[in-house]
Amino acid sequence: MNSEDVLLEINNIDVSYEYIDVLRDISMKIHERTTVALVGPNGAGKSTLIKTISGLIHPKKGTIKFKGERIDHLPPWRIADLGVIQVPEGRKLFTRMTVKENLLMGCYPKTKRKNMTQKLKEIYELFPVLAERENQKAGTLSGGEQQMLAIARSLMADPKLLMLDEVTLGLAPKVREDIYKKVDEIKQLGITILLVDENIKRSLEISDYAYIMGSGRITLEGRSKEILKSKELMKAYFGV
Repeated sequence: MNSEDVLLEINNIDVSYEYIDVLRDISMKIHERTTVALVGPNGAGKSTLIKTISGLIHPKKGTIKFKGERIDHLPPWRIADLGVIQVPEGRKLFTRMTVKENLLMGCYPKTKRKNMTQKLKEIYELFPVLAERENQKAGTLSGGEQQMLAIARSLMADPKLLMLDEVTLGLAPKVREDIYKKVDEIKQLGITILLVDENIKRSLEISDYAYIMGSGRITLEGRSKEILKSKELMKAYFGV
């Protein structure tokens, strides 16, 4: 890795909800074509950081740069237009629309409609179960299928940075493993991924680099394989 392939750079941001400080002095870098894990206990501030990158929240201090240009002052639609795409916790599907209609919503912005038919074909190759159910209402899918649809819809938006926020939450163990395998397949396509997940071990196994969060701060960072073996992990994650 070198400074020339930095896709996203966060420098010393603070984020607050009204008068409550949620994130403090957060700095991180995400390099192109890597998978970065962001892990930590509930309430550590992981989802808040994802929302801040997406522009749903603006930092009160610090900067966020994407491809060298500041984005921390931009509205969410503009950030998404640049290729920073979030799969939100809870999927947020259009449950009364079909699988295919949900996928096409990923191409809703005019800038994303180029080669839409080809994109859909590629998505169906990556997620065959969605091809089988393309005319089925999204709300009638199983939990795992709904999560795959949420991820697939984001891929239709041609992401440069794909942010996955708790995409395995609440799923059965076998289904979670299916999702992890799909994340790894997406990684092989060369898409840069920021993975927020409750399973620290599995997240570290499928990522290249990791940031551990606790109480709104980054408490540990490094190559995922090294952190997985580190004695500092328990201290950074659990404070023990």
